[in-house]
Amino acid sequence: MEQIFIVMLIALAVLAIIDITVGVSNDAVNFLNSAIGSKAVTFKTIMIVASLGILVGALFSSGMMEIARSGIFVPKMFSFNDVMIIFLAVMITDVLLLDVFNSLGLPTSTTVSIVFELLGAAVCLGVIKIVNSGDGWDTLPEYINTAKATEIVVGILMSVILSFTIGTIVQYFSRLVFTFDIDKKLKTYGGIFGGIAITAITFFILIKGLKGASFLTKETSTWINENQMTIVLVSFVVWTFISQLLVSVFKVHILRVIIVIGTFALALAFAGNDLVNFIGVPIAAFQSFGFFQASGQAPESFMMGVLAEESVVAPFYFLLIAGAIMVITLWTSKKAKAVIETEMNLARQDTGTSEEKFDSNILSRTIVRGTVLIGAAIDYVLPKSLQLKLDKRFEKPSVIVKRAAKDEPAFDMVRASVNLMVASILISIGTSMKLPLSTTYVTFMVAMGTSFADRAWDRDSAVYRVAGVFNVIGGWFVTAIVAFIAAFITAYILRIGEIYALVGMLILVGILLYRSNKIHQKKEKEKELQNSQLNRVDIVNIQGVASESSTQIANVLTRVNELYTTVIDSIALQDITELKKSKKKLKKLEKEVDNLRGNVYFFIKNLDDTSVGASKFYVVTLGYLQEMIKAVSFIAQNSYTHVDNNHKKLKFNQIRDLKLIDQKLQVLFDKIIVLFTEERFSEIEDILNDKEELISSVDKLIQKQIIRIRTTETSAKNSKLYFSILFESDDLIKATIGLLELFKNFDVDVKRKSFIRMS
Repeated sequence: MEQIFIVMLIALAVLAIIDITVGVSNDAVNFLNSAIGSKAVTFKTIMIVASLGILVGALFSSGMMEIARSGIFVPKMFSFNDVMIIFLAVMITDVLLLDVFNSLGLPTSTTVSIVFELLGAAVCLGVIKIVNSGDGWDTLPEYINTAKATEIVVGILMSVILSFTIGTIVQYFSRLVFTFDIDKKLKTYGGIFGGIAITAITFFILIKGLKGASFLTKETSTWINENQMTIVLVSFVVWTFISQLLVSVFKVHILRVIIVIGTFALALAFAGNDLVNFIGVPIAAFQSFGFFQASGQAPESFMMGVLAEESVVAPFYFLLIAGAIMVITLWTSKKAKAVIETEMNLARQDTGTSEEKFDSNILSRTIVRGTVLIGAAIDYVLPKSLQLKLDKRFEKPSVIVKRAAKDEPAFDMVRASVNLMVASILISIGTSMKLPLSTTYVTFMVAMGTSFADRAWDRDSAVYRVAGVFNVIGGWFVTAIVAFIAAFITAYILRIGEIYALVGMLILVGILLYRSNKIHQKKEKEKELQNSQLNRVDIVNIQGVASESSTQIANVLTRVNELYTTVIDSIALQDITELKKSKKKLKKLEKEVDNLRGNVYFFIKNLDDTSVGASKFYVVTLGYLQEMIKAVSFIAQNSYTHVDNNHKKLKFNQIRDLKLIDQKLQVLFDKIIVLFTEERFSEIEDILNDKEELISSVDKLIQKQIIRIRTTETSAKNSKLYFSILFESDDLIKATIGLLELFKNFDVDVKRKSFIRMS
């Protein structure tokens, strides 16, 4: 019998390692966002500082919180067999849930996920015990610590509102003091600002980061708790003096110091306190197994009330291994970068790219519209002179915006320092008051509040940023609901299927994680391919634009050619599945080109001052590509609707005529694709010689259909579809010809200039 539980412990150990990797990928945003966003120091330095913070936090961590053992469920009501099922259900659910959020690039709370997974699994086992014993449903609260769950939900709501509000207020006044001309203001206010910020951060380390650390004696912890105000005042005086000395004498940029210390502090607190979310449950299971072995009782009869009585610190080697895995994950996880990118895009000072991660919704539009109206009302009340003074404090220095300059910071060091300082203060206060604040909630909402106060959300980006914030917040509550339900179901399956269910669930976890990583890698490759155009720094003139555009055109035409043929074949065969797939592929292609058009602003900024013609050339090229894609998309949509509504098939003659056009287009596109791939623009004239014949082919088919309608019985729906395909094919041909003529003129112009230079 014990062998089964040893297998369970091994499974929990493996799940703990996986959970650490997915958990760090999600929580890395909490302590890396401010440093990476401000680029206060090099990325390598940031990672080294964060890694040290994680290692120190992990090694000095208490390693065990009561929440994993008795904070959510009442141990004395469950047998050893029951708690092992609960722990396994929790870990399986947690791994899958966090991986889903990482794949979506959304930060969520590992604390909330673990709490509601424990709650869901415990409720499941409690319900089973009630049903088996015949007790009433009113006894369910005896199995569950409902007060703790309620406290956590209230804590979430409080942390969301307070973090955003306080972050907004502190950043607003900080910007009024420093403006965007930081260097000059630091000479005057750098010392006191450094004193406040570093005091808050060091106090955070003492109260939150080292709370319950094994190297602190009980007397030391008690003294720290009883003398908090004294520690704050002494720290403020000392740090203010040191900060002023660094600024005035050693000419050190104090904001960089604040950001480095703050990053270390948040990383330390994350590892020291959130580590329980990853290894707390497996350690509780390991401890439970020890109690079970010592009892000599059967696993179904040995009740686990001892879990609530014993207090255990995690073994040192557990913490060392966990810390090492966390550091390795921090350096290697691509999903961590995706989560960080989400918060950066929502907080960045400029409008970023035209491709926002989140679409606007009715709630974000209503809030932005209401905020604009409130702003207008405030402007009406405030004196004009005061408005001008306030606006001047928020004026950004004039800089040349270059999209290719990817090393530009998302926001400045004032905002980064405020993010770290306010998050540290709020988490410290919450911890001292024993409130269940989440580091994820606090750091994210502070970052959103400071970006809002800093006027980073302008009229072009506000609806998307607000929608993004609500999507993330909604995701937090979804985390709780999904965690509860998934853990409940998983616990039930494990309870019914026993060891067979465990093996099946572990295999399922492996398959899902493998598929998730493959899908994520595919998305990353596609994203890199789409962004390659914008990250090129050598495209500075019309020759560079033409060369780069040729690659894009060849890619688009290859896909358009394939999809046009697929749609024509599918309408002939009434294949609604292929038509649906084609619609999705065309929508994706259209979005890619639309994103390129939206990024024209950054592209043009990257060109040299003599390349006005290159800018127009690029814009017109993208316009032709978009027209071509829209023509094929319209054909696909109409064809899909026709088949989906079960209308009559196109006549054989109609299909034959459409295939004739398709074959001619295939020949045309194949020639053009080779031409643009090899940049043989001098051969464009040969292709254009046949343009009249191609256009007249479509005209003849239109005339032919008109004769059919007048002389033979045909379907009105068929005629509508047939005409729409012909008209859109005509638009596709004309857009293609327009593109060719554009490049023909470019080739002539280049040769003319080359001839003039040689003369």
